[in-house]
Amino acid sequence: MTGGNALNNKQIAGTLHALADYMEIKGENVFKVNAFRRAARTIENSRFQIAEALDRLPELPGIGKGTAEVIREIVATGTSRYLEELKAELPPELPLLLKLPGLGPKSVHTLYHKLSVTNLDGLKQAAEKKQIQTLAGFGPKKEKKILEAIEQFQKRPERFLLHEAMAVAAVIRQRLQAIPGVEKVELAGSIRRFKETIKDIDFVLATNHPAEVAEQIAQLPEVTQVVGQGETKVSIVVDTEGLVMGVDVRLVSPGQFGSALSHFTGSKEFNIRIRQRAKQYGWKVSEYGIYDAETGQTAKFEKEADFFAHLDLPFIPPELREDRGEMEKADQSSLPALIRLEDYRGDLHAHTLYSDGAHSIKDMALAAKAKGYEYMAVTDHSRSLKVAGGLTVDEVYEQWEEIDRLNREGLGIQILKGAEVDILADGTLDYPDDLLKQMDLVIASVHTQFRQDEATMTRRIIRAMENPYVNILAHPTGRLLLRRDAYAVDVDRLFQAARETGTILELNANPHRLDLNDRLLKKAKEEYGLTFTINTDAHSTAEYDSIIYGIATARRGWLEKEDVINAYPLERLKAVLKKI
Repeated sequence: MTGGNALNNKQIAGTLHALADYMEIKGENVFKVNAFRRAARTIENSRFQIAEALDRLPELPGIGKGTAEVIREIVATGTSRYLEELKAELPPELPLLLKLPGLGPKSVHTLYHKLSVTNLDGLKQAAEKKQIQTLAGFGPKKEKKILEAIEQFQKRPERFLLHEAMAVAAVIRQRLQAIPGVEKVELAGSIRRFKETIKDIDFVLATNHPAEVAEQIAQLPEVTQVVGQGETKVSIVVDTEGLVMGVDVRLVSPGQFGSALSHFTGSKEFNIRIRQRAKQYGWKVSEYGIYDAETGQTAKFEKEADFFAHLDLPFIPPELREDRGEMEKADQSSLPALIRLEDYRGDLHAHTLYSDGAHSIKDMALAAKAKGYEYMAVTDHSRSLKVAGGLTVDEVYEQWEEIDRLNREGLGIQILKGAEVDILADGTLDYPDDLLKQMDLVIASVHTQFRQDEATMTRRIIRAMENPYVNILAHPTGRLLLRRDAYAVDVDRLFQAARETGTILELNANPHRLDLNDRLLKKAKEEYGLTFTINTDAHSTAEYDSIIYGIATARRGWLEKEDVINAYPLERLKAVLKKI
């Protein structure tokens, strides 16, 4: 595994950690176990990519000859033979217990060897029978905590992040397309509209053999539960690599596919507007087509665009179907020309080995070039964010020397010098102005003191935006989807300050953030006339792929190519970034 497919340090370390876990569960020699753990930590902290410099392994502390051989094997094959042997030897669900808080490999080893616990159900039964508290190192309190952890773990999350749902959907879609008799399959529902979190996955499937296809759907290998099965709908629960989600598959004839796809894409509010429009013509809309009461005929539509055309509407992109003015714009033939992935020319927020990234500057640049980008920016963390390896001023200059050298070499992509500079608690920036003014772009962001009150946080961020060298405000509300709410901030004052200072607002495409969200993007554009940047905040080459979620969210926010500086050619971009 070399070149673009080489494993990064995080992946190699993850395999070593997994090997150590399996060894400890089995009861292997503790010194061997600890050797692999030490090696994993060393690799995690390495300033160079192991896969590209295997000859430098002897330089690293704590990596002996035997461990080095295992690392080489992992780099070459993506795994370790011994790890695969242990996986085959131990009960397959046993490592799942490690996901429970408070249960490490040593505890799982004891539970397995003393009580023959092999899965969550067995663990729960042992705890309910009060068998666990009899083991050395456990006791009644730990037993109670284990039961609580199992209960929490077994609760299916109410919602999933968009990228998680997309990963599940890709697996199931491939399965559905392979079923004999299936003519067409498309995503529908909130996942087709690219909502930031998803409850379950909807598909619309065209077939002339619904009973046979429904039976095949119920027997897909990922299905853990069949909730309902009929000739028009199959509801299942699937498990793809630990992600357990509900999936609804609607079965229609090929001739009804267009109207069904529109109906099941929604949103509910959008469908109400569609029904109201049809009613004006004396028609009635359903998933089966458009019924004309006067003639008694139902018009059917194989294509969704034909369904819209029948209602005298242009095709309305799924991302807009939320009843936020899109019907009125469609009536006026003035729907926005939404930004597309092919409009995107470069990522302006990326991290490297200099801070907490997994790849070198050159790796990140070449990966950006491989995506067809014209430019990319290196924006590692600033000095106060020690947990993320923030750069000292001297390290910034060292990094610039490397960037200058790479640009001289001519990689076929322009590397811009930047930094993600922390906004300190009082609104000052983490680097002095005489350093900031030398950068191609300066990103300001909040990483600490999230619990400040609204007035304090708002003043803090605005003060940073007033710095003449700040170009971009990153992930402006600080939220982490399903994990952390946005901090308290007056977005109207923020948007007003952005307009006054010429600060560009970021849509952070990391699927855990998607910040600004679609509603705030639309508000910032329409009420304040602001300009935006869409960036992945990539910490590895693979994370550049998150741009699809950023573009989708931008489309939900009604953004067009002209609204987003990443769609500008390099010279125009540089002019925009040169504030003073």
